Amino acid sequence: MYNFNKKTIIASATFISAFYFGQTDSVSSKKIDDVVILGSRGAGRSLTETPVPVDIINISKILRQSPVNNISQALNYVVPSFSSTSHTVNDGTDFVDPALLRGLGPDQVLVLLNGKRRYQSSLINVTLTPGRGSVGTDLNAIPAFALEKIEVLRDGASAQYGSDAIAGVVNLGLKKRLGLSGQVFLGGYASPVANNFSGGVDGQTISADLNYGAKIGEKGFINVTGSVQYRDPYSRAGVRQGDIFNAYNAINYRALQNGVNIDGLYKNITNTPNTQQIINTVRQYASQVGYFSQDFKDQISGANSIAALQGLLRRDFTDQELTYRGLERKDFSLRAGQSKLQSAQLFFNSEIPVNEDWKVYSFGGYSYRLGNAGGFYRLPNTERNINAVTSNGYLPQIEASVNDYSLAGGIKGKWNGWNVDLSNTFGKNAFNFGVVNTFNASLVENSPRTFEAGGSEFLQNTLNLDFSKKYDVLHGLNIAFGGEYRYENYKVNAGNENSYVSYDIFGRVVTAATPDNEKVTDFFGVVRPAGSQVFPGFSPDNAVSGSRNSVAAYADVEIEPTDWWLLEGAVRFENYSDFGSTFNYKLATNVKLAKNFNLRGAVSTGFRAPSLAQIYYSSTSTLIQKGQTTQVGTFRNNSEAAQALGIPKLKQETSQSYSTGITWKIPSLSLVFTADAYLIKIKDRVVLTDLFYRPETVNTPDDQVLQSAFDLARASAANFFANAVDSQTKGLDITISQNSRISEGISLENNLGLNLNQTRRIGDIHASPKLVSQINNYFSEPNRVYFEEAVPRIKATLANTLRLAALTVSLRNSYFGKVTDADVLDANFDGVTENREHFILNERFVTDLSVGYDFNKNISATVGSNNIFNILPSKSPNISSLTADNQFVYSRQVSQYGIGGRFLFARIEFKF
Repeated sequence: MYNFNKKTIIASATFISAFYFGQTDSVSSKKIDDVVILGSRGAGRSLTETPVPVDIINISKILRQSPVNNISQALNYVVPSFSSTSHTVNDGTDFVDPALLRGLGPDQVLVLLNGKRRYQSSLINVTLTPGRGSVGTDLNAIPAFALEKIEVLRDGASAQYGSDAIAGVVNLGLKKRLGLSGQVFLGGYASPVANNFSGGVDGQTISADLNYGAKIGEKGFINVTGSVQYRDPYSRAGVRQGDIFNAYNAINYRALQNGVNIDGLYKNITNTPNTQQIINTVRQYASQVGYFSQDFKDQISGANSIAALQGLLRRDFTDQELTYRGLERKDFSLRAGQSKLQSAQLFFNSEIPVNEDWKVYSFGGYSYRLGNAGGFYRLPNTERNINAVTSNGYLPQIEASVNDYSLAGGIKGKWNGWNVDLSNTFGKNAFNFGVVNTFNASLVENSPRTFEAGGSEFLQNTLNLDFSKKYDVLHGLNIAFGGEYRYENYKVNAGNENSYVSYDIFGRVVTAATPDNEKVTDFFGVVRPAGSQVFPGFSPDNAVSGSRNSVAAYADVEIEPTDWWLLEGAVRFENYSDFGSTFNYKLATNVKLAKNFNLRGAVSTGFRAPSLAQIYYSSTSTLIQKGQTTQVGTFRNNSEAAQALGIPKLKQETSQSYSTGITWKIPSLSLVFTADAYLIKIKDRVVLTDLFYRPETVNTPDDQVLQSAFDLARASAANFFANAVDSQTKGLDITISQNSRISEGISLENNLGLNLNQTRRIGDIHASPKLVSQINNYFSEPNRVYFEEAVPRIKATLANTLRLAALTVSLRNSYFGKVTDADVLDANFDGVTENREHFILNERFVTDLSVGYDFNKNISATVGSNNIFNILPSKSPNISSLTADNQFVYSRQVSQYGIGGRFLFARIEFKF
């Protein structure tokens, strides 16, 4: 770390030192005041005059100068308070990156497209990552090349925009430019850790974008963007440790080489008429295993029952069998890293004047993505493998297809001095799970290798009518009001039967009436599991369609009593058909204390309606225990099981937000400084609990109550979505922007951003009286970590861009603070595991460098690297529960910036 720090400090210092040589010319440098529309229904203000902090990101410049290739990556590196990284071996979360602002959940930041509410993904994050239990907006369903700019409002804004805007608002602005432009991007990870630490290059990405804008009439336009991308997976898995092959695997393999399938001689090892044939066949081929000792062969020959053979053949012979088959331990590792991705996207943006006062507009697009991610490797020595087909085991894979459709249209103009905007915005996300290279193990060698496992859909339609008018009162008065109607629908679609059921030895679906000796087993008598391995499909019991609607009305006033004081106020009332009404307000101000020095602040209330997925999602499995059916898994919040266990119906989260800050503009240095402190209190946050269990024995009256409740619910283990906790988030954002013109054709731009953030649970857990005895499962220690410590509490970026005529050199240093892995374990190896003992991923500096050249005004090229010094996250201690037998060298639950290592890229861009 010392050498790396020295390199980055020297590099940044070299860039920044040029600032001192350019001060005398800085007044004539490019003006850095951008007009902010987000957060105001007035005419817009400069960045330093807004009452709340707003970032404006020139996404075209970011794409041209940096290795990022999608919206989440761009925001993660440019906005310190924003966090989003890819995850691995986490089901659907491998394909949709959770995005967090100010450390709050993905569903606590509102996303707009051209100022209109964007719909959320249908995928609910139920796996082991930050944002667990939430539903966010999939930013990467929109091609970054289609955008002109991104605005990030870092303050509560529910009174202005409605549900979800607790942490802030992200507005994506589509391009309006005319003419033809495009880019081709090539990149890949070139690192010693590539290809599972073999080195070389992996995770190659190639993408192409094309944008065309044309005039319609005198003042109208249409702008269309097409984008295609192909991304290879990468893996950073360690060499697998532990047992892989047992003695039975060795014997069965020798038999298979001779055309005999021992597993094919039975379906249930305890219920087969040819027991002696099986024993004789095992004896015959055991003699052909050369590395078995004579004593071991004699023991096998002397075994006269299946039970006796089972006791002998569990013995591990991994190293010997690997040598015999010409394999290595690394051949049995999972894929720990980036998923495979293919995508095609088409978006448009248009406006057509009707007359001098009115124009119609429309925008939207379609996105298709096909992803492939690996699960845990199914080893030969387990009941999940079918040795006759995959004698060396197999890596099951989730192949997800994600379809997004959106279309917005409206008319806006002036009517009796009022600005009027009438619009309708439609959006739909469909997420379908396919499972490939896998088995339904209960069908043994007759199992298909691919399955349709079902999926989810989310549809949203929003109708808005907005009015605003500016009055010449005092130093300016703007009044706005309007209304909104929104309809939402969430569906879970069942998969094919063979993706979720278990079949008996006769090929019938296993039920409570199926005796144990008719269930399919492996040689050791272990019942083979149901459904498609890696992702069992959604069953008809999980299938659902749930809808709701909401109506809202708001009023918004901005007034400048003097030329140095701005005051804003907003109120909003909403009524939801499922949980009722909510009323929110916001007050904000900006006071000019001195020329170019402003004080600003805001206080507001906010809310987040529970997502339909949190209300209606379920993923349960039916188990047969002692001849009785029982269910385990995630039950719907409105299910009979939830009612039986006293889980209340979900209601809205409510928030109180406070912020205060200063802005300081120094024209002589072309420098802008902002600092904003914030405090966010949230009540009744929705969490996905851990599993609650039915007590096996009754030792207390509470046990009796809980046992009866589980029996009524017909469940033995269950978890739920519940309004379980309250939280408090506090932090500080600092930004410094500076531009210098050093000489003719030479300029330097410097940008520093810093975010300090802390989220803590406050108060008691809101527990059902029936579940008090298992209250720690409401908000477990891993859940606490995802809540409080899974994203960096300190994050900073320093970006320097030097322009030398046609040459552009960009350097970005990013600091990522510590994060905590959620697993509770003996991280310091002292033999004692404390309640809050975890593996800590230490802070890291990551450096990006790129060099661009403009061949002419139409064509440019950029080459560079993300993480040029190949700085990797802290390695996990080799504890099996954490690394899965040394496969997860880096944490799969949390990540500051990814585990890929050095990424090299080249980009060619043209515009006409």
